Amino acid sequence: MLKVGLPLGACARSWKSVRMASCGMARRNPLENKVALVTASTDGIGFAIARRLAQDGAHVVVSSRKQQNVDRAVATLKGEGLSVTGTVCHVGKAEDRERLVATLWEDPARQESIKATFQIKRIGKPEECAGIVSFLCSEDASYITGETVVVAGGSLSHL
Repeated sequence: MLKVGLPLGACARSWKSVRMASCGMARRNPLENKVALVTASTDGIGFAIARRLAQDGAHVVVSSRKQQNVDRAVATLKGEGLSVTGTVCHVGKAEDRERLVATLWEDPARQESIKATFQIKRIGKPEECAGIVSFLCSEDASYITGETVVVAGGSLSHL
C-alpha cells in the first residue's frame, strides 16, 4: 500500500505545480523583461490575455481597430498598475469577424446548441484562455515546442 501512496503523492504535487503555474502563483513576474504585442486585445479573450501577460511581468502593447478601444483598455490596465501601451492596428477584415462573432452568441438557441457540444456544458470565460498563453510565453515552457494546446471546454479540436 505504501508503493501506491508514493506515486499518487507525486502526481498530486505535479498537478498542484501545474495549477499554480497556470494561475501565476508559482513565481512572480515570469515574463519580466519581455514585451508582448497582443492583437485584438481591447475586449474578451484578447484583453484577458493582455491583462494576464502584464500581471506576469511583461510590458504589453494592446491593439485594436479603434483608438477609443485602445484608450479604454490602456486606461483600465494602467489603473491596475500594469505596464501597458497601445496602438491602433487593423488586422484583416474586422467587419467579417465582428459579424461572425455577433451572430455564435446573440442567438440563444445557437448558444445552447454550442454548449451542448462541450463536455463541461458552458461557454468558457476569456480569463480561462489567458493562463495557458502566459504559461507558453514564460520560461516555464521553454522546452515545449510544436505543441497544440486546445482550450475548448472538452470539445473536440478541429485543427
